[in-house]
Amino acid sequence: MIAKVIVDAPARDTDRPFDYLVPERVRPLVKPGVRVGVPFGPRVLQGFVVGVAETTDMDPAKLKPLKGVLDAAPVVTAELLELASWLSRKYVCPQYTALAALLPSALKTKTETVYEAAVPPGAPGTPEAARGVLEYVARRGSVSEQALMQAFADRAEELHLAIGLGLLTESKQVKDRLGAKTQLFVRPAAGAEALREAAESLRRRAPKQAELLERMASAEEAGGIAGGFDGEALAELAREGIGPSAVKALEAKGLVAVEEREVARDPYANRRFAASQPLPLTEAQAAALAPVKEAIRSRAYAPFLLHGVTGSGKTEVYLQAMQACLDAGREAILLVPEISLTPQTVNAFKGRFGDEVAVMHSRLSHGERYDEWRKIARRQVKIAIGARSAIFAPFTNIGLIIIDEEHESSYKQEESPKYHARDVALERGAQHGAAVVLGSATPSLETYLDAHRGVFTLLEMTERVEGRPLPEVTIVDMRQELRDGNRAMFSNRLREAIGERLERGEQTVLLLNRRGYATFVMCRSCGYTAQCPHCDITLTYHRTSRHSRCHYCGYTEREASQCPSCQSEHIRHFGAGTQRVEEELAKLFPGIRVIRMDVDTTSQKGAHEKLLAAFRDKQADVLLGTQMVAKGLDFPDVTLVGVISADTVLRIPDFRAAERTFQLLTQVAGRAGRHKLPGEVVVQTYTPEHYSIQFAAKHDFRGFARRELLSRRELGYPPYCRLALATLSHEDISRLVPCSERFATELKRRFAERRGDGLAAELLGPVPSPIPKLKDRYRFQCMVKYRGDAGVAEALRASADALGEDIRKAKLSIQLDMDPQMLM
Repeated sequence: MIAKVIVDAPARDTDRPFDYLVPERVRPLVKPGVRVGVPFGPRVLQGFVVGVAETTDMDPAKLKPLKGVLDAAPVVTAELLELASWLSRKYVCPQYTALAALLPSALKTKTETVYEAAVPPGAPGTPEAARGVLEYVARRGSVSEQALMQAFADRAEELHLAIGLGLLTESKQVKDRLGAKTQLFVRPAAGAEALREAAESLRRRAPKQAELLERMASAEEAGGIAGGFDGEALAELAREGIGPSAVKALEAKGLVAVEEREVARDPYANRRFAASQPLPLTEAQAAALAPVKEAIRSRAYAPFLLHGVTGSGKTEVYLQAMQACLDAGREAILLVPEISLTPQTVNAFKGRFGDEVAVMHSRLSHGERYDEWRKIARRQVKIAIGARSAIFAPFTNIGLIIIDEEHESSYKQEESPKYHARDVALERGAQHGAAVVLGSATPSLETYLDAHRGVFTLLEMTERVEGRPLPEVTIVDMRQELRDGNRAMFSNRLREAIGERLERGEQTVLLLNRRGYATFVMCRSCGYTAQCPHCDITLTYHRTSRHSRCHYCGYTEREASQCPSCQSEHIRHFGAGTQRVEEELAKLFPGIRVIRMDVDTTSQKGAHEKLLAAFRDKQADVLLGTQMVAKGLDFPDVTLVGVISADTVLRIPDFRAAERTFQLLTQVAGRAGRHKLPGEVVVQTYTPEHYSIQFAAKHDFRGFARRELLSRRELGYPPYCRLALATLSHEDISRLVPCSERFATELKRRFAERRGDGLAAELLGPVPSPIPKLKDRYRFQCMVKYRGDAGVAEALRASADALGEDIRKAKLSIQLDMDPQMLM
């Protein structure tokens, strides 16, 4: 039997299946989708079995056997194997990289050295000094190097002797970095009456043993009525004063048994979710839900765009669509942007569906994510909720996929494979005959245009639930504020509005899309600007730690009291980050309670949840944060939203800057007045005339879309063409420039060869990237604008392969990105 294996050696020459012999003893386990350990040159690596055969084109005598099988059953389904192949082709990445993306990080493996006895411990000629090591290893069959070093830490000479004389054979094994969590449990091994008799006899000389037996007897009697007693955790007994020695003594007497059992790492084990019932639907909600339910019932692939204003009740449509999916005996996936995956979202779905839901996101530990993934793989749940990677949930009967806030750029992965979860959702939906719902108040222009072209069915909800009005938006021209003598970061109107909310006991959300205290540090004498030595970017000053930090590579340096260039003391902090806004609020409104939410305050596990719970409980007057406060939040007492600077995103050199500005302003405005109290939004800007800000103030998505699509058509940008981006990087710019030119020449040649196939492609570059240096590597980029699919991915792959020698020997890096969301 031959296994065809994709090996963890993702390079041009090794991006193909390799044939391996399957030892007789593991043949029943080796199936497509199983992970295996394989010899690859001098190393042992992980691989995925993608096929099995009885014959091979290779010389069987040259084939190596598998080193081991890591899974008792396939961890990648047949459908996901096909999906990995599609990912590799579409996003121009190695097959192994695509396969690895399907699994949680806990299933990444490590290579471990193990030893086995080469001769029996009593073999003639075995030195007496090495016999103890041989007996230890022989008893266990095989022992890891780490365990052996620990066992013979004080007898290292014996260990070195055994290894040096060849009495132990060394081999490599591939093992999971993380496995199932287990705990020791103690259960009764005799009836309640026998346990009580034994307890009586032990009461004086072994009171702890007697106490444990009494507990077991009482639990056994209660369990007989309630349906059986499963035992108690050994760790829990120890916390209550009954130690392992008492348990061991009773186990030796045959009165109790100790068992190792698997226990789930459930991140929500100690949480109680209030059960919810389906709500009456508005006319618009019912009209949107009906075709989705029909698609689920008919098992026909049907993509939808659900375009509903903020507060229109999209979540209830999702919930009732999921119920229809479960009623049909099928499974559902809900994707939510990472920053919107708040406790509120989890509460809504856990409250409606309880234990049918698995939740996967980055704030869980590796073990918790692994156990949530295993619930899905074992068919213990029917619904998966998570961020981008949850689209790979190993369901086999998907009836519904929902992508909430489908316009979010975080659905695009920035590391290889650079997939977009929306495209993967549509591909999986087509494979399963599922309904795919893309939901947003501000859909991406690509999706919106596709809906008007008939690619998706457009479902619209144009009003808030119960006819609640959208918040009134005031645009404040900060140039006029400056002319009027107001140099503060808060305009007069925003300052007044915050004061009004404080008087009325209402709450405010403030958005500033910059963390830290100041955006840059500059000397007013010589113009020196503090920059990262590893990246071509200015450092951001953080007041609390008194450090300046690079948000790209993590480099930090202490606050300078004088200019490093001219030694002047006139060094100042310019721009405003969230820390500085917090400080200014405290000056303007003494006693104001502010919760700041940004990467710095939410990095610890559970911090996100605690901060939002405190705000919901009205322990703060203001929630201040970066874009994580703009989405997924629903607080009844929030009546004011303030945008400190609407220009932050607008200034980014990206053709999507206007679209992202409109989306962010619309989304954050939607946090105000979602319940009975009316809402107000104050937007501060230095470019009040810009159409993205004007349309956002009117809540006019259609008007914005018409204006922006006209601009995109004139300039030839998506959705009227497609983009591909190649980013080349090297530590030496003198090596990078000629390599970039050669790559562009190769690409032009291949495009010229494919013109007969109807490919219309335009190459822009090579030019320095907008951030020309990152992490000590200089960066150049080539951007391709094209129409049609014919051969662009293949041409990019072939052009990169043509520079294979430079990649291998000169440490050149080429990153290929199809349909990029960021051009930085």
